Amino acid sequence: MLKSTARTKLLDAAIETVRAQGYAATSVDDLCRKAGVTKGAFFHHFESKDALAVAATNHWSETTGAMFATAAYHAPEDPLDRVLAYIDFRREILRGTPAEFSCFAGTTVQETFATNDSIRAACEASIFGHAATLADDIAAAKRKYKAKGDWTPMSLALHTQAVLQGAFILAKASDGAAVAVDSVGHLRRYIELLFNRSTKEKTK
Repeated sequence: MLKSTARTKLLDAAIETVRAQGYAATSVDDLCRKAGVTKGAFFHHFESKDALAVAATNHWSETTGAMFATAAYHAPEDPLDRVLAYIDFRREILRGTPAEFSCFAGTTVQETFATNDSIRAACEASIFGHAATLADDIAAAKRKYKAKGDWTPMSLALHTQAVLQGAFILAKASDGAAVAVDSVGHLRRYIELLFNRSTKEKTK
């Protein structure tokens, strides 16, 4: 196994620490301590905490993107089944504490959208980019099931992310995953209704 570099350690530390305590409450000292590196090493790789946040958001997108790209929800032949399997997968990974399953980009942008446009743009690219990975399946399902309405596949893909990000906030407020699991269940039922799918929601 390749040894992690100081840069990678800092990126991973940022993701873990910000998800646990928020961006504003996370200091450079916190990140160095978590990563096990010196402040000199930090500033060798990043000129500021904000620069690290942009890089960490990109790192988050790459690592989670790889996980989603190989997930089993892509397997069904029917495009609507793939979309519903994606929703089921998102519900299945709501395990542990909110810090363990919440979104780094969503957490960070809530605190920085008005103060740092570089971070905001990186978070936008992360969230919207992930939504875009659903759009082709949604488009195929809309054609196959002749779903009515003037909505676009991308608008529905973004709606799934709006529900998920909101579910993460509710989980943080309630200090538990149960309310988030319920919210994602409602999202599944909404999509079934939108496509006039009559099958019952799967029980997990």
